[in-house]
Amino acid sequence: MHRVPVSIAETLGLSPLGSGLSGCLRALAGDGYAPGARFGPSSLALLRPGLSMSLWRGRVRGDRRVPITMLVNRTPADPTVGYSVRRTACLDFRGRGLTYDSHDGTDFALPPGTRILAAGPGTVASVAREMSRGGLVVSVDHGGALITVYAHLARAYVTPGQRVARGQLLGLSGMAGADGVFCSPWLAPHLHFTVLHGGETADPFAAEGEVPLWSGGMPTPARSDDDPDPPAGQWNHGAVQDTIASCRDPALQVALCAAPDPDHQAALTALARRVHRFRFTTHRPLAVGLVRRPWLSQPLHRDDAIGAVFIDDAPRVGTIPTATLRPPV
Repeated sequence: MHRVPVSIAETLGLSPLGSGLSGCLRALAGDGYAPGARFGPSSLALLRPGLSMSLWRGRVRGDRRVPITMLVNRTPADPTVGYSVRRTACLDFRGRGLTYDSHDGTDFALPPGTRILAAGPGTVASVAREMSRGGLVVSVDHGGALITVYAHLARAYVTPGQRVARGQLLGLSGMAGADGVFCSPWLAPHLHFTVLHGGETADPFAAEGEVPLWSGGMPTPARSDDDPDPPAGQWNHGAVQDTIASCRDPALQVALCAAPDPDHQAALTALARRVHRFRFTTHRPLAVGLVRRPWLSQPLHRDDAIGAVFIDDAPRVGTIPTATLRPPV
């Protein structure tokens, strides 16, 4: 696995320091639109100090399989009570509990400075710094009302509106955001990877009887014969306009209205509603005709990872030798 050195300030997203810390505090205390995050004793189960310390030191599994430490919660908590980091009603796609109440993505545990790649071709919808939810975040619009979100980055190498190919470098992993600032070094540094299909969280993994969004059913490196057509879907622009009209934050509403075209506006609205749910009073479905297809590649370079392993399965894998990260050639 290769790694690009990144500073602590980049890794945690604390540059500039003042705005970074104030964003983190909003995650805890809330603001005029949203209540603060909810924690409890069960939140301690998210901390994996052994794995975390290894990753912060640049130690990775010798078999080049990246640990997945959190999955999408299939039974999310009531969103009206605030973002919950507790584990009260948790069910991942396997019927287990490798998740927490409000978790909406897949967490790939990585040493800071690991290369993060586009899971499919598309257009960069946004590059945003939101310390209360994910730190530095890159989002890619793949068409078909499908968006992938890459959070906790240390660096971004793309800009909004840029076309990207499958497997193109988007940035470097970090632990930016309130999670990293308040929980490092006990919380494992990771890429938080979210899929939005039609504006709603879509688990890329498939339970029995479902169709996965991962090409091959699991995160695997991009292949030259990957299908160029994404899963199907079409934005409902009427619902998008209703959602924007319901926005209680005037500055956010103006920003969404300023989008250059309807599809880009729909993508930005879906992203804004994910992060700022409490700023909207309308939550209609934003798309129609949604059809899942295996299409996404792992967001990691094939030289860095040949696949992934669920952390709650890791003890069954046996003792895996570790390897030290190398700087890129």
